[in-house]
Amino acid sequence: MECVVLAAGEGKRMRPLTAKRPKVMLPLANRPMMEHLVLATRDAGITEFIFIVGYGEREIRRHFGDGARWGVHIEYATQRHQRGTADAVGAARDLVTDPFLVMNGDMILKREDIADLCQKKPACMCISTTDHPGDYGVVLKENGIITSLEEKSKQPKSNLINAGAYLFSPDIFDLIDKVQPSPRGELELTDALAELVEQRQLHAHYLSYWMDVGYPWDMLDANSTLMEHLEPANNGKVEDGVTLQDSVVIGEGTVIKSGTYIEGPCVIGKNCRIGPHAYIRGATSIGDDCHVGHCSELKNSIIMSGTKIPHFNYIGDSVIGTGCNFGAGTKIANLRNDHANISVCGEDTRRKKFGAVIGDNVRFGINCSINVGTMIGSDAQFAPNTFIEGCIGDKAIIK
Repeated sequence: MECVVLAAGEGKRMRPLTAKRPKVMLPLANRPMMEHLVLATRDAGITEFIFIVGYGEREIRRHFGDGARWGVHIEYATQRHQRGTADAVGAARDLVTDPFLVMNGDMILKREDIADLCQKKPACMCISTTDHPGDYGVVLKENGIITSLEEKSKQPKSNLINAGAYLFSPDIFDLIDKVQPSPRGELELTDALAELVEQRQLHAHYLSYWMDVGYPWDMLDANSTLMEHLEPANNGKVEDGVTLQDSVVIGEGTVIKSGTYIEGPCVIGKNCRIGPHAYIRGATSIGDDCHVGHCSELKNSIIMSGTKIPHFNYIGDSVIGTGCNFGAGTKIANLRNDHANISVCGEDTRRKKFGAVIGDNVRFGINCSINVGTMIGSDAQFAPNTFIEGCIGDKAIIK
């Protein structure tokens, strides 16, 4: 059995983080999010993969190669123009046999659920529940059969949703060939499934666990979840006077300097310098070649490779891109005074605590203050003592 992973899209809702990389390559617990899906699928017994690539495909191909590093075999099919999910699945028609899995590359699943899906009868669609079903395809089912599937309904009929994982036979390609462009101008996989729903031939498989990573703030929950069962490992150097509490992973070449206190779960990449006297709190992942220095505090955040947070900084509940530099004393707020939900560029995060989304190569002068819910584009620059809030575009220069 093959597993087709849909990884051709940019992930525009993830901007500015996807300006220079495809969404599926954004890091969670210091691995690209799609790697977690590949590992769970491999552990469920599937070793043949077909990646449907397009936007940023070079980075995906460079990271995964032929899959030998993970004990799997990977082939690639290119979706040159992102014309929708039906078109993406159709790109695999010459590479699959009967039956095959299809999964969106930007979600987190458990090995057990994938193994159970493999035992089902095609066609089968995975379903889950959510408290905001209007953002997804809303499902009704009866006796294990899908009886209704409605995309992004303004008045959802249930809290059951299409989870974006399927078991198909090659017959699905005949249905895909009939699909016409939707009002959005895309070839939607759900339109191909409409005939199966009408004929009561689409089975439902309820997932015990599912997480969709649709927006940057969703990365924090996924990051935390993936580190819940982290096994401690120290491949670097830890000086005397360092406290490591619970599960902490330290990469090769990384030095944790005296006086630093790290609460797990926490993952720190290779060749980092942490401390002296840094405080890193739980559910934080730090990429390779980062510096977290004297009296800096991090909490529940994703820090991508090459970023420097060197002196008297605070970063909480935030996602920080690669190659950023925080001037001494620059801090990110993560809680409104009224404790209301925090919005980012008009989008409700459904979170009481959230700091900022910061793109790649952003430079802050000393003593900058970044308000809750701020989004900053890549390559922006800020002068010392700047108050920053709202939506800041790429390459902005604020003096």
